[in-house]
Amino acid sequence: MIKHLAIIGVGLIGGSLALALKKAGLVEQVTGYSRSQAAREEALALGIIDNTAESLAEAVSDADMVFVAVPMGAMQTVFEQIAPHLKPQTIVTDGGSAKQQVIDAARQALGNKFDQFVPGHPIAGTEKSGPSAAFSELYQQHRVVLTPVAETNKSALVRVRQMWQQAGADVFEMEVEHHDVVLAATSHLPHVLAFNLVGMLAQREDCDEVLRYAAGGFRDFSRIASSDAVMWRDICLGNRSAILELLQQYRSGLDKIEQAIRQDDGDYLIDIFGRAKRARDTRFADPDLKDNSEV
Repeated sequence: MIKHLAIIGVGLIGGSLALALKKAGLVEQVTGYSRSQAAREEALALGIIDNTAESLAEAVSDADMVFVAVPMGAMQTVFEQIAPHLKPQTIVTDGGSAKQQVIDAARQALGNKFDQFVPGHPIAGTEKSGPSAAFSELYQQHRVVLTPVAETNKSALVRVRQMWQQAGADVFEMEVEHHDVVLAATSHLPHVLAFNLVGMLAQREDCDEVLRYAAGGFRDFSRIASSDAVMWRDICLGNRSAILELLQQYRSGLDKIEQAIRQDDGDYLIDIFGRAKRARDTRFADPDLKDNSEV
């Protein structure tokens, strides 16, 4: 049981955690903070939180669990402002998608309270944002990755693991560097590709006509281009090394496909398309596959 949960960022990710724990009867009180007063009031009206805080200090001063669900670029500022107001037993965790950047920010900002921080990443979401997008089932059958470091307090790690399990998630641990590479490949790069493709088409004079005839496959793929631009800007800059390396690999593969089309090399296209189909069909045929999408 969490006596007092503080949610920093009362949108989809933070709000859904609060709702899941409330629905399970596993939290006594939830305080929410957002820079936007309208968001705070909306979260309160929707029953996501029990009371609002006017400042970060007020939000965390009496909390025993703090969940930071803000864009990556705002993490360090949040950590700096809450650090002086954390009780010795307060646990802080987060939902950031690029873990090394968050860990570096927390280590610098929290100082001797860094051991109270448990880095985490719920791999769940939708293309929608804000308090109204939150729902209690978001984390059901989704994975949450925890990336503890040497300093991480073991009992705090156990409590954060339990919290996510109680919200319905499948929780496991991963090395920080490996997490950032894996998520760059499976989430960050696809978002970059979708944003780029939709942005390219939007600049065409015949954009309306092109999109009017968009098939279901295009709508499925391009859905993630409806994601929050600020959040994904911060993720790209926060996990730049892994994303840049994958972009180079992708560009190399795209160049080979372009060359094959120019040279009428159908055999190469059959080979590359066939290998991709077999890889996807084999992987996604797993009946125990969890939904690992962030949107």
